[in-house]
Amino acid sequence: MNPNSVVTRIAPSPTGEMHIGTVRTALVNYIFAKQHGGKYLVRVEDTDKERNKEEWVDAIWRDFEWCGLEPDAKYIQSQHISRHKELLLKLVSEDKAYISKEQKKDDPSQTVEVVRLRNAGVTITFEDLVRGPVTFDTTELGDFVIARSIDDPLYHFAVVVDDGDAGVTHVIRGDDHISNTPRQILILEALGFTRPAYAHLPLILAPDRSKLSKRKHGASLENYRGQGFVHEAILNYLALLGWNPGTEQELFTLDELIQTFSLERVHKAGAVFDIEKMKWFNQEYLKKLSTEEYLKQLSAFIESRGEHVPPYMPEIITELRNRARTYGEAADFLKDGEFSFMEEHIPTPDQELLLKGAKAEGGAVKANLQKIHELLSAHEAFTAESVKEAVFDYASQQGRASVLWPMRVALSGKEKSPDPFTLAGLLGKERTLERIEKASQLL
Repeated sequence: MNPNSVVTRIAPSPTGEMHIGTVRTALVNYIFAKQHGGKYLVRVEDTDKERNKEEWVDAIWRDFEWCGLEPDAKYIQSQHISRHKELLLKLVSEDKAYISKEQKKDDPSQTVEVVRLRNAGVTITFEDLVRGPVTFDTTELGDFVIARSIDDPLYHFAVVVDDGDAGVTHVIRGDDHISNTPRQILILEALGFTRPAYAHLPLILAPDRSKLSKRKHGASLENYRGQGFVHEAILNYLALLGWNPGTEQELFTLDELIQTFSLERVHKAGAVFDIEKMKWFNQEYLKKLSTEEYLKQLSAFIESRGEHVPPYMPEIITELRNRARTYGEAADFLKDGEFSFMEEHIPTPDQELLLKGAKAEGGAVKANLQKIHELLSAHEAFTAESVKEAVFDYASQQGRASVLWPMRVALSGKEKSPDPFTLAGLLGKERTLERIEKASQLL
């Protein structure tokens, strides 16, 4: 193989949000081209005139830019309609195709002129780079339609012409396209084009092993971007769907994937999409960010949702990033009041709530709160670990419920919140002592 001759392509349709499977296919095409010093193209397949929208064309370019999978060249299929028409007329003039007058399926009273390819009904075998040898008997295809009219080529014809003219050497796509291959080989042979190599990737499946759907499963890039995934995590996870590197390594940069990925290790069976696993990948990539960069990106994400960035966010950023796997989860924690205890003024804790989980009388709980105040007043270091060290022995002696429950309620004002040591570490010494004193006075 001449390394400089490799050309791959991805050909999405502008009919809606980009499916996550399209991103995976684009990633493999991008990797393969870069591995061989070749070219990676993006061609927008806009042959479906009824469903195409200009906004989705713009979204395709935007999505690939966001993912870091920008092509070496890009174009729209309809821009080549004159070339399609030229080759349709050539096939008809050579009697390799013919114009057929036929009744319209939706209105038998009317006729249309379609273009059909003459099919000799041969057996076709091609070497799939993932599946191995694949054989089709094309007899059952008959003389199939390749254009609605000379001016309106169908998908199969336009794809073959554009691939041939662009010098595409490797057609790498999902295995739901494998049944398209015999038609396309018949067309390209009629045109005299060189047959490319084919590689059909396993489909991405839902947990119930059905085909992963945008409508049913929300499997669009826009959905995951809206949930606060970063593109590095998405690409890393998608690369491992149906591919095994042969090592224990799970985290790969795009450059590392270019060095490591191989079609030979792609599985034939479908790969089940696991959103929880992708969230794990995402959190691993968020951990790589500096605190400043994480804060900047999270703030931008929250504002993009039209929500308010709380002034105390820098104080809780470490705890927040330890808990949240995506920017969306972090934003939801803030929106749902998970860290509302950081507000300057919190509701005065209810006396009954202070006693509810303490398993002790009010007098004992009051004494415990006062003792905690005393222990922490003399404590200089004030982290979650140091606070725990200061009060845990006392709590163990007196009964942890009667000490730690009211301490937590005093600091948060709520029944459900992080543990009291985490609360104290986040609030700091001054606010911690003020809230404990206030709660003890209630009793």
